[in-house]
Amino acid sequence: MNAPAEPTARLLADVGGTNARFAWQAGAGAPIGDVITLPCADFPSLADAITTYLERLGRAAPAACAIAIANPVTGDQVKMTNHHWSFSIAALRQQFGFARLRVLNDFTALALALPALLPDELRQVGGEAAVADAAIALIGPGTGLGVSGLVPTGSGAWAPLQGEGGHVTLAGCTPREQAVLNLIATRYGHASAERAVCGQGLVDIHLALQALDAPQTVPVAVDAAGITQGALQDDEPRCIEAVNLFCAFLGTAAGNLALTLGSLGGVYIGGGIVPRLGAFFAASPFRERFEAKGRFRPLLARMPVWVIAAEQSPALRGAANALDAGGG
Repeated sequence: MNAPAEPTARLLADVGGTNARFAWQAGAGAPIGDVITLPCADFPSLADAITTYLERLGRAAPAACAIAIANPVTGDQVKMTNHHWSFSIAALRQQFGFARLRVLNDFTALALALPALLPDELRQVGGEAAVADAAIALIGPGTGLGVSGLVPTGSGAWAPLQGEGGHVTLAGCTPREQAVLNLIATRYGHASAERAVCGQGLVDIHLALQALDAPQTVPVAVDAAGITQGALQDDEPRCIEAVNLFCAFLGTAAGNLALTLGSLGGVYIGGGIVPRLGAFFAASPFRERFEAKGRFRPLLARMPVWVIAAEQSPALRGAANALDAGGG
């Protein structure tokens, strides 16, 4: 039998399309610990994954829980875009006996954590210093493409954005890029930013390059990890081109977001893919494409971009911040 939880304890979760990260917090402001990552594919439902996490800790469900999930949260029923899990917030609350349950988009939670990130958790890629109390943009490729941001509300407070900016239409800036996107659109019906700038997007870019360069052969699918490895080892020209196109498309999408928000407070790149690219990303077409906005190039050139390279998922901190803010 699991031990009763402390009255102030909280269960925190950062649920993506591939992995669900769970953590425990003894109370507001306490350190976040007992982080366990569970593959989503191993569990029929989010409730099953939560149960397994609690069993591993040997603890009962606490009174408070915050779940950051890769999906729009617009009502009681949540159905993930890039995974088969779906659930009722009210039913989940009742099943575990949560007195408070906050469910929010994962990138909204990540946005809430941005102001408290430490310098050693960030890698700057171009730009100047951030402007204080100016809007902040957030974008990040992983299983999907998350988009959010922070808008200042005065007195040092911020309002996080909740949207699905990863699904805006993506345009190519060169004939080669547009040819790749045309093939992606043929496959899916719509070439959104997420279709190109995510793990599966990297696979589809690589497939499109094969189709363009060798139209008489059957393209061979290589997983995202294999493509990345081929690019970083500098021994697979098509892998190198695929990752460079991935970075260019991300630059286009990030620049569009930065212009839309006027994000002189900086642009943050989250997700699990870009931090693994290291120096390759800094040397990629990302920054050039980010700034390539015609008459507004000087404005974009000033904006700093940071890659989030934190060991612990900052979205867990954002989930805790959401509980601190009340509600649920």
